Amino acid sequence: MKPRITVITLGVDDLERALRFYRDGLGLSTQGIVGQEFAHGAVAFFDLQAGVKLALWQRASIAHDTGLAQSPPSATDLTLGHNVASREDVDGVMRQAQSAGAVIVKPAHDTFWGGYAGYFQDPDGHVWEVAWNPQWAEPQ
Repeated sequence: MKPRITVITLGVDDLERALRFYRDGLGLSTQGIVGQEFAHGAVAFFDLQAGVKLALWQRASIAHDTGLAQSPPSATDLTLGHNVASREDVDGVMRQAQSAGAVIVKPAHDTFWGGYAGYFQDPDGHVWEVAWNPQWAEPQ
């Protein structure tokens, strides 16, 4: 398999609340909720870097579409990494996320691998790591 990740979908319990968090709180670009005319179709897409989108879709709709039973969410099943260009950028994104309603799980700190990072949870419990890694090229 040659990976071509183009959409990362997060299951949410309240699509309107999640839309407000990502659009209004974090400032991600979106056309809002689309697909409301279809049963289990309401979804919001956000542009990330070139060719990659973040989708927010009701957890019940994901269960319906996949045929899997809806299970309780687990914050430790997945983290999303947002790499930034500096320590100051980590602090800035963490402040922005908290102002938007995120829960700071672990404040930004020096890491064992020589970087600087912190963790927050969105209103549905998804965990984001905001990191600066001096070993990596500056993010675009």
